[in-house]
Amino acid sequence: MGKINGCLKCLFIFFNVLFGIIGALLVVGVVKATAFQQQLAIAGNPNLAWGWVFALGMLLVSCLGIFAGCSEKELALKVFAGCMATGLLTMMIFGIIVAVQRNKLKTNLQEASSDFIKPFMKDDAVKSFLKDLQRDAKCCGVGSPKDWGTDIPESCACRGSNCKAKPQGMTGPDQIFKMTCSGLIFVVVDLVFKIAMGFFFGFAVTALLGLLVSLLMIYQVRRHDGGMGGQSMAMKGY
Repeated sequence: MGKINGCLKCLFIFFNVLFGIIGALLVVGVVKATAFQQQLAIAGNPNLAWGWVFALGMLLVSCLGIFAGCSEKELALKVFAGCMATGLLTMMIFGIIVAVQRNKLKTNLQEASSDFIKPFMKDDAVKSFLKDLQRDAKCCGVGSPKDWGTDIPESCACRGSNCKAKPQGMTGPDQIFKMTCSGLIFVVVDLVFKIAMGFFFGFAVTALLGLLVSLLMIYQVRRHDGGMGGQSMAMKGY
């Protein structure tokens, strides 16, 4: 008879195998992203180091959990519990950071100050993206047409309803879209932030459950070993 409840042990190993598969898929994803890192430079040259850390960390911790569950060793279970506690704190911290950055971005887009927008308008890739967005969404500028400086692009040209005259002193189409693009940009970016928050807080809850289950398994191992130890001492004394 094992030291740990059979159903609890099977459930523990099953979820670790599942997360091990997810970790392996993440490793494959990071490898493919690394191959296209130069193409991803248009998004600000993202650092994939954190992707490697997270993917390999999940894979290794899952392997540790499978070993701890199969071997029923208290030390392995303690190390796994420590990893779960560290993962819980890490996921909570990243989730809070993402939530704070989301609120900050929302405030900046609502105010749409020129100081916030000007650095982005120096990037040709951002300009190209904004021109396409203006043409498809029928909007002009992030916070106002003045985001383009003195030259409004043709993508702002309005030939139907919801039009207004271009600001004085600016070149470009005479009639431009009345609506700005800040609201639509925030909807798209907000979706990304919500997915990220769901990801981090979801893994935080998973880490908490893993911590609680591993602590319960440690208790069962200790109770089993303590009971066996007491029984052996009694038999020896007899």
